[in-house]
Amino acid sequence: MKSSSPILYLVIPCYNEEEVLEETTKQLKEKMQKFIKDKVVSPDSRVMYVNDGSKDSTWELIKKISQKEKLFTGITLSRNRGHQNALLGGLMTAKEYADVVISMDADLQDDIHAMDEMLKKFHDGCDVVYGVRSTRKKDTWFKRVTAESFYKFMKVLGVDVIYNHADYRLTSKRVLEELSNFKEVNLFLRGMFPLVGFQSDIVYYERNERFAGESKYPLKKMLNFAWDGITSFSVKPLRCICSIGFIILFISVCIMFYSLIRKFTGNTVDGWTFLVISIWFIGGLQMISLGIIGEYIGKMYGETKERPRFIISENLLDTQYKK
Repeated sequence: MKSSSPILYLVIPCYNEEEVLEETTKQLKEKMQKFIKDKVVSPDSRVMYVNDGSKDSTWELIKKISQKEKLFTGITLSRNRGHQNALLGGLMTAKEYADVVISMDADLQDDIHAMDEMLKKFHDGCDVVYGVRSTRKKDTWFKRVTAESFYKFMKVLGVDVIYNHADYRLTSKRVLEELSNFKEVNLFLRGMFPLVGFQSDIVYYERNERFAGESKYPLKKMLNFAWDGITSFSVKPLRCICSIGFIILFISVCIMFYSLIRKFTGNTVDGWTFLVISIWFIGGLQMISLGIIGEYIGKMYGETKERPRFIISENLLDTQYKK
């Protein structure tokens, strides 16, 4: 007889996470066993690792774990597609088996004990529960300021995002069914879930230090992710145009000061200062404008191709359920 408790799937994107997977598996196994024992979730619940084209032995380790532990399974993408696409691939796969899904990172920075409160809110009728950081004290000053500025800037632009929320969230099956109707190739899931709607709530937690390994989001990736969140696309050649515009604008400011000095020292002719400043300043602004317009043209270009956002090359659930 099938349990009346909901089937829970934890979806965990992995990219070169061989150093943390064993500890992550140990902690999540204890948590899932407790949920099942307390009848919070069904015994059919699983932890699904999503291998995002890792270059190390992550996928081999996932397969070994799934053979040893019944609670664990995994899928692997045909190549590295990035965190957002890997996460979407896991969510779209899990919704075929689960009643509710919780997504989180593999590095144990997300407090797994926050899942208790998430599931309570789900049983109370919430379809989406966002895990939100209660504080950023553990972040560096630069990361804290830039992250908070990003969320505030998104709000100014009219984008409905949850402040200090990453991708640690609970979603019901019907939310994921509706999310599957969103056909964007350029993904920014933090902005897409609020668009789906349904009853939602927030659970606050304190983010831990990474258990092992290195962050998969260095400064360059964080800046790219933030930019893609604003424009929903990234086109490098067009972005170079925009960068050139900023460089020219910076040069124009330098020339402005140089021209003013020449003006005040009497080493120029009338009108020369105004002409030089105007040409360089307007030229820089034009390049920036062209770059921004190019971003949106690039976005439309990518969307019209409708290429698959992820390709699953192997699904361990196929084998496990046949057994």
